[in-house]
Amino acid sequence: MSDLGRALIFLGALLVVAGLVVLALTRLHLPLGRLPGDLTWRGRGWTVSLPLATSILLSVVLSLLLWVVSHFRR
Repeated sequence: MSDLGRALIFLGALLVVAGLVVLALTRLHLPLGRLPGDLTWRGRGWTVSLPLATSILLSVVLSLLLWVVSHFRR
């Protein structure tokens, strides 16, 4: 049971960090979700968003960040 508790604490801390990052990014007024290549359809009472460019950008940034971290851990 102690492993489950540790995993839940880790996931909770990870969610707190992710929330803080999202709050920091909104204060920087970055156009995430509104980049060229992000698709949005609007109708009466509904909206569908498909953030393709934002997803690709975040994937590249996170891949580079994880590569740098793994490079320095060797």
